[in-house]
Amino acid sequence: MEVIKKAQLAKIACKEWVKLSNSERDHALITMADNIEENSLKIIEANQKDIEKAKEKGISGAMLDRLTLTKERIASMAQGIREISSLPSPLGETIHGKVTNQGLQIYQVRVPLGVVGIIYEARPNVTADAAALCLKSGNAVVLRGGSEAIHSNKMIARLLRDALQKLNLPFDVVQLIEDTDRCQVQQMMRLNGLIDVLIPRGGTGLIKSVIENATVPVIETGAGNCHIYVDYPVDLNEAIKIIENAKLQRPGVCNAVETVLVHEDIASQLLPDLKKRLEERVELRGCEKVRKIIDVAEATEDDWETEYLDLILAIKIVSSLQEAIAHIEKYSTNHSEAILTNDLNNARRFVKEIDSAAVYVNASTRFTDGSEFGMGAEIGISTQKLHARGPMGLTALTSTKFVIYGDNSVRR
Repeated sequence: MEVIKKAQLAKIACKEWVKLSNSERDHALITMADNIEENSLKIIEANQKDIEKAKEKGISGAMLDRLTLTKERIASMAQGIREISSLPSPLGETIHGKVTNQGLQIYQVRVPLGVVGIIYEARPNVTADAAALCLKSGNAVVLRGGSEAIHSNKMIARLLRDALQKLNLPFDVVQLIEDTDRCQVQQMMRLNGLIDVLIPRGGTGLIKSVIENATVPVIETGAGNCHIYVDYPVDLNEAIKIIENAKLQRPGVCNAVETVLVHEDIASQLLPDLKKRLEERVELRGCEKVRKIIDVAEATEDDWETEYLDLILAIKIVSSLQEAIAHIEKYSTNHSEAILTNDLNNARRFVKEIDSAAVYVNASTRFTDGSEFGMGAEIGISTQKLHARGPMGLTALTSTKFVIYGDNSVRR
């Protein structure tokens, strides 16, 4: 199968890639960025094929936006690779060291994970971002994007590999699975010994499938059923501004808000103005109490647990902070949650009791992002607790090993 052959090539190339100096890897990334930008028209031409097919299938507007590449977005993609090249390398970093009573010098240092498999959906920019992050941290990468973006992904991967080949570097560290049959994904999930870790990026269905079927270690990322709770008391105008940003700034991404919970003491004041601000662009769905105040569609049980990734917002009125916390605990995917409040004690309680990767006070959930957190680019948002949690930068793509120096030492 294609995936086995390419994983084998990545494994071999990775052994050579890790031998390079940090400066050699950085130069390779800059060359890759230049090749992407210089060939933007080829990428746009390939992307147009994907867009045409997506429109024929009736893909949603938000998903179409995620799929679309423009000259500006390609330039941003290239700039992202350059920024990754400029970040400090985590490789070789000594986390801690000590000297034992027997004179052993023990150091724990950062090393690459090895071959990283990325399974993702209709976001072709991930092809470049993920490859750059993996290569910067000394890893090889096996990419398997969604069929919706196959032409775009093939062109981007080709340009990345071409840049490495021009430099006489091991270009097989970047592999793209071009066969869109799902059997390739199933095989990829079981390539123990060839793929060291899998990172799924996409909707709930994709992530659940990888977690349930993979025998390769998995870092769970991305599914974002994110909540904003509007507490009492609060600045209503600021609350509406934050909700608008969290839903509309980019609705098709995992840190966009999907459900707004509103304290009953301010619902009659907040909801009419919120509806007026959003209704022309967002489909609003509300619980029975919400619908007594504003005319919106009825929210069902499915709405509370759905990551829309679209211009849809569910709204529920709650009687207390405790009820809001209970709702989030029941339906959250543990990605990003926010409280909007003027009550410091309520804010502190929310932060203490909500167990998500990112918890906000008086801020939009849209900030959950590696660049916004000062990490540079990210490989994804981890919603699990082992190895990494929240935005995953370069450090999250490393493991550690112990290096021990002795003086002809033997254990007594």
